[in-house]
Amino acid sequence: MAEQAEQIIVSGWMDYEVADRDVMLGHLVELGRRTRAEEPGCLDYAMTADPTEGRRIRVYERWVSQQALDAHFTTAHMKEFRAASSGLVRVGVSLQAHMVAASRVMR
Repeated sequence: MAEQAEQIIVSGWMDYEVADRDVMLGHLVELGRRTRAEEPGCLDYAMTADPTEGRRIRVYERWVSQQALDAHFTTAHMKEFRAASSGLVRVGVSLQAHMVAASRVMR
């Protein structure tokens, strides 16, 4: 039996200037749509506005492997996203990658 790679979860937050947050969210919606549609190694990709902090975007990504996540950063849609969002001001960030050795269904 082949050894299965550990899944990777990326989670955390990014803060932007208040005037830039919703613009960034718009770019992230498109990036997420393309990532989920074009990258088979992406299991979930969600960036959402924090309901209580006006500058914050919550980050949640789930990947089949570290290799799939690494490949994500080389895609055309990631390059387009970086170019489109290059002028937006990020004022804080806290992101972590977690290796998942096991999961179970809760409900």
